[in-house]
This record gives sequence, C-alpha cells and structure tokens, in this order.
Amino acid sequence: MDRNLFSVKAVKKAFMMAVQLLLLTIGASQCFAQSQSGTSSVKSVKERQYLEIINSLYFYIQQNYVDEVDPEVLYQGALKGMLQSLNDPYSLYMSKDDWRTISDTTTGSFGGVGLSITKPTENTPDKPAYVEVSQPIDDSPGARAGIQPGDKIIRIDGVDTSTISMNDVLDRLRGTVGEPVTVTIRRGKKMEFDCELVRALIENPTVKYGMIRNTGYIRISEFSTTTVDHVQEALDSFKKDGYNSLILDLRNNGGGLLSAAVDIGNKFIDSGTIVATKSRLAYENSVYTASARKTTVDKNIPVIVLINRASASASEILAGALKDSHRAYLVGERSFGKGSVQVPTPLIDSDGFKITVAKYYSPSDVNIDKVGIPPDREVKYADFTDEEEKAYSALMSSDEVSEYVEQHPGMTDDDIGAYAVRLQSKYNMDLRILRKVVRNEVDRTRPSRLYDLDYDLQLNAALDIFRSENFKSLMATTKTLKEIQAADEAENAAGSVALKN
Repeated sequence: MDRNLFSVKAVKKAFMMAVQLLLLTIGASQCFAQSQSGTSSVKSVKERQYLEIINSLYFYIQQNYVDEVDPEVLYQGALKGMLQSLNDPYSLYMSKDDWRTISDTTTGSFGGVGLSITKPTENTPDKPAYVEVSQPIDDSPGARAGIQPGDKIIRIDGVDTSTISMNDVLDRLRGTVGEPVTVTIRRGKKMEFDCELVRALIENPTVKYGMIRNTGYIRISEFSTTTVDHVQEALDSFKKDGYNSLILDLRNNGGGLLSAAVDIGNKFIDSGTIVATKSRLAYENSVYTASARKTTVDKNIPVIVLINRASASASEILAGALKDSHRAYLVGERSFGKGSVQVPTPLIDSDGFKITVAKYYSPSDVNIDKVGIPPDREVKYADFTDEEEKAYSALMSSDEVSEYVEQHPGMTDDDIGAYAVRLQSKYNMDLRILRKVVRNEVDRTRPSRLYDLDYDLQLNAALDIFRSENFKSLMATTKTLKEIQAADEAENAAGSVALKN
C-alpha cells in the first residue's frame, strides 16, 4: 500500500474519531438536557453540533496542516464560504477595503484630500501606472492647492505610485483629519512639484445638478446620508431659476441607503406608499408612507426619470415609487433588477459582511428582483457591429487621440468635430461616438461636464418629450408595475394555450 495514501487515511480517520467523540459528548449532554427540560429542538441540537465541528476543524488545521496557516486566512475563508453557501450574490463577506468603500458610501464622507483619481492596471517602463487626477472636489485640500484634472500623482510621501495598488494609494491619501500628506505632482511632461495637503473631512459628491434651458437636471450617483439634502439644494436652486420641468438621472446608480431613496421619493409624492419591505423576520416588515408636509416639488412640474441596466436597488425603489404613483415618466432601458434589502454589519477587524434581510415591494405591490423596471419609453444605444468593435478596439489601443489632443491644446467643439471626421476615414464608426472619444480626452484636463447633449441619446429624448409632446396625456397612458406584471402573465398564459393547441 502507498505510504502517502496510508498517511492520508490515518489523518482522516483520526479527525473523524475526534469529531465523533465530540458529537457523542455533545449529544449525551443535550439528550440529558432535553429529558430534563423538554425545550430543546432538533434544530438547535444540530446547530450546536455544526458549530462545534467548525471549531474543531479550525484547530485541527492549525495543528496538523503541513504548513503554518495564518488564522486570518481561515477566518476569512470560513466567513466567505458560509455566506456564499446562501447562493445569494448580495450576501457576502467584505474585506477591509470593501468595508471601507461601503462605509464611505453610506456615511457620505471620509478623511482625505479631495481628489477623484484613476490608476492604470498595467505598469510598464514606457507607461508607468501613475495615479491620474480626474477631478478635484470643490473646496477640498486638493482643489485649494491648485491640483488640476490630468495631473499625475507620481509619489505619495516619497512612495512611487506606479509600484503600489489603488487600495494602497487610497490608504495613503486618506487618514485622520488634520494630518498632512505630501504628494508629488507631474504636470505635462516635465513640470514636477510637491504639495503638502492637510487632510480634511471630504464629502462624497453623490449629487450634481444644473439647468438645461428651463429644465432642472439632477444626477444622483448613489444614495448616502448627504444625498437627500443635496437633492433639496438642487430643487431650491431650480425654483429660484424658474424651472418648468425636471429630469432625475438615476443611470449607473447602483443604490445605497433605502432611507435616502424614500426621503427623496417623498419630495415628489404627497400620499400613499413609497415602498414596503417584507421578510420572515417581523421587525423587517415595514411600509414607508409619504407625508404631504415633506413634499417639496409642485405636482404640476412634469418629471422624467432616466434609468438604464446599471440602475439598481435604491435607485429602483425611487423609480418604481415615482412610476407606480404616476408622478414620473421613465425613459431609457430596463433597470438591473435588485429587489432585496441588505444590512451591512461591521466585524472585529475593520471588515464586515452584509446579508439579505428582506425584499422590497413597489407601491403597487410588485417585487422586481431579477426582472427590473421597464421604462415607459425605451431608448437604447445601438450595439456595435463586429466591424465597429474592431475599429473601436484599435482606436482605444492606440495613442493617436491622446497624442493629437496633447499637440493641440485648447480644442473647441468645432475642433473636436473636425478631428472626428478625420478619424472616421480611418476608423469606420459613428461620428457621434468618435466625437465622444475625442471629447473625453480633451476633458481629462478640464472640469467634468454635467451632461453631454452631443452624445447622450436618452437625455435628448427626455428633453424632446418636454419640448414637443403633451406630458399630461403621455402620463395618462402609463401603467403601474402591477398592471405591467398582470399583462405579461396574461400574455404568457395565452402563449401557453396556443402552444398546447
């Protein structure tokens, strides 16, 4: 018999004997307890047995595994496996970095220097993976120091940023409010200088807004503790400017705090249900109802909500509430379909986990999990043809656009359009997309745009509705999610009958 095989069997046998002995001891004590009290259930017995087996396996691995094992590795592996076994993509273990991200989202603020940054994934001698500034946040230490979009952060406190991960970069830039950090900036090809930035409380900018002619436009990127106040700030600004219509942009909004979505919904809806949560846990069953005293948008202001395939969770709660209450018209693409509620919970080592505790239901009592919310008017971006995919990949892989923009500073919209026409002779693609590619490169060294009417088909469609259609008549044709669900079920039933016949 193979000696290694014999050793494996011996180890397995020893472990199983230890577990069986442990279970016999537990079982005997619990049977005695049951005979005495009669209150223990079979389920509770199994729960304790499983916990003891897990505990025993942990110590067995520590004592018998061929190499020394870091306890943190076993701890994280156990938590990941337990949560993954639920077969729920939204119930999961979160490492320190993941937990920091979700904490920043929900609290809406953190100690830092106020720079939105990106970092390439590849690091080569020709193109070091330095951190690049996308946008300084207004009135932040970075903005006050004069750091500009397009600047590269090549060192942080003397550490070369091309050699460290994005998480390491964030760890070094963020920290205790009032403490300094020194960044070395490269501007252009040759200019380099140091900036000492004193960390301050930085608010995560989840809301951006402005007027498009007479229409107020609000873009919400996520729902945090500060989002509600900033939405009201936008509404107050629009009222002062005399707006007569409103666009609420929830595209690419992955969610956030349920309470923030509810409070924003209440600014538009003056009565009835905004959302309900249902669970096997009684304390997770709630109905969130609108209050007229919290409504701040005049009911005569027409509202359009923009959604797409990346609109999820809290953004779907808000979109669904406005749709079911006939308060807004939805434009864009069917939303993602995340109809469940998670509770994030911190653990002992700056990590945490989140677990699904309930499902949410729209005012018409529909759960959209894995289904999504259909828009009242679908506006989709055309998929690339095979030829266009190849052309786009070739263009993005080359340095042609970046080199041209660098050689032609201060390009205007006319310049961008003219260059896009030249590119089209080489890359057979839609001019609108080529203009977008060039404009993105030009905007790397400018403040970010609130919107792009040259490229954004869905935003233009919403503006056209306000401009050329009878909004009141349009809203009269909309259906609640319940009505859409009933129509789909009837259609499916009719299809099944037809197949049988």
